[in-house]
Amino acid sequence: MRRDGRGRGAGVAAATALVCALGMSAVPEAAYAAPGEPTPGPEPGGSGGKSLDEVRQEVEGLYRKAGSATDAYNLAREKQTSQERAIVKIARAVVTAQKEMAGLRQQAGAMARAQYRGGGMPAEARLLLNGDPGDFLDGVTLARKGQQATHGLMSRLERTQAALDRYARSASREWERLDRSRAKKAAAKKQITAKLARAQRLESRLEKKERERLRWLEEEKARTAQAKWLGSGILRDVGTSATSSGRRAVDFATAQIGKNYVWGAVGPDTYDCSGLTQRAWSVGGRAIPRTSQEQWRLLPKVAVKDMRPGDLVIYFPDASHVGMYVGGGAVVHAPRPGRRVTIAGAGSMPILGVVRPDRR
Repeated sequence: MRRDGRGRGAGVAAATALVCALGMSAVPEAAYAAPGEPTPGPEPGGSGGKSLDEVRQEVEGLYRKAGSATDAYNLAREKQTSQERAIVKIARAVVTAQKEMAGLRQQAGAMARAQYRGGGMPAEARLLLNGDPGDFLDGVTLARKGQQATHGLMSRLERTQAALDRYARSASREWERLDRSRAKKAAAKKQITAKLARAQRLESRLEKKERERLRWLEEEKARTAQAKWLGSGILRDVGTSATSSGRRAVDFATAQIGKNYVWGAVGPDTYDCSGLTQRAWSVGGRAIPRTSQEQWRLLPKVAVKDMRPGDLVIYFPDASHVGMYVGGGAVVHAPRPGRRVTIAGAGSMPILGVVRPDRR
């Protein structure tokens, strides 16, 4: 499949070029200088009484909390949508049952009117008073059919009324669940906007050189973590071959490089981290959960040493971030607000574990 004019080869080439630019080769010993050696960077600057590293830690913490709240928001939104559909389904069933009930009541009314026209006398009594044996036998047959019809009508009325009562209880439960989902969604949105606003205020107070330095500190931390991860020799065991569905997912994800992160977004122009992986795997032919936390909870897990391109790498103890492994020790991911979909070292963040959407 092609996206944005780039196919499989272009996506892999872009990934490989970025991996090489970051110094993340498949040979750990050649990827980085030793962790203890100094790495050149911009000169340090002040930031209102706090060191830039303290600002970096605070900003990262705020974005992490916003990311976790984004997962809560996405899950609540997904549940809200599901509950709204359930309520619509119940409403349609109620309409059908009400129409059936109206028809049954008409039949019951017709029977009552017929009995009234017969003087209100039960059919059995009228038969006993009939002096013609032939008419009596015919009447017995008709009376039995009438009794069966009446019994069937009453049973259908009872079943239909029971169904309406059941629908009413189900609708009440779904409305309660919907209200809870809406409340959770609203609370998560409030938390997200507060954390993002705080992080953006912190960054906006920095001078241009300080902002450049802050970004360099973020990248340096990621490089150091990646060097340590590669230095463990992990790539000696990691797989390099994807399945056909995994390759389609990787090609799609890498074709999104350069698009902005927006929380709650699932494309086509912007993504959050799990929105990107979900959309990529839908192109790969697999439906996966919406949030990184649900992806971690519900998808089959594999050992890090056994991962292959297309697998999802889940990050942080609360599973609040996810990237897609593309090979060569790298992931493609949507990092955070203010950043774009990019390639990063798979070990540049704390790995919680790996899941495989197409595990057989």
